[in-house]
Amino acid sequence: MTSTLRLEAVTAANLDTALGIDVRPDQAHLVDPVVKSLAEAYVHPGVAWPRLILDGERPVGFLMAFFDIDFKGDGGTDIRSGLWRLNIAAGEQGRGYGRFAVEAVATEIRRRGGTRLTTTWHPGEDGPERFYLRLGFRPTGETSGSERVGELHLTAEPDPEPA
Repeated sequence: MTSTLRLEAVTAANLDTALGIDVRPDQAHLVDPVVKSLAEAYVHPGVAWPRLILDGERPVGFLMAFFDIDFKGDGGTDIRSGLWRLNIAAGEQGRGYGRFAVEAVATEIRRRGGTRLTTTWHPGEDGPERFYLRLGFRPTGETSGSERVGELHLTAEPDPEPA
């Protein structure tokens, strides 16, 4: 991982690049492909936040966050924001890009006034649970479909040092 990591909005100009992000074949059952994420973003434009993850100019992954959804679907008693999808390219895993993606979503949630980041994952030995637990997520005891729900409580980021 270099220090040139950044997120870029998915646009017509980089759509094919985004669609080219594929996880390892043995992980395909754990995360939906980018094309499904972009279709969901299209039908949920006020909620979905799809982004390419770039290291310099090299695409290394894709994330999609969500903001201010009615998580329980009961009219708004539990509004959440979080990580909807995370696809790190097959040859790019284990280099810190997933951590960067989670931290970037946390930063955006804080910027919008949020204090927790919600995500879901498939449980099991081959799933990403260990990754999320290492980052500080804790299972809530809830499920969303067949996935486990986890939350990361966000602390305020310190103010930058004066110049």
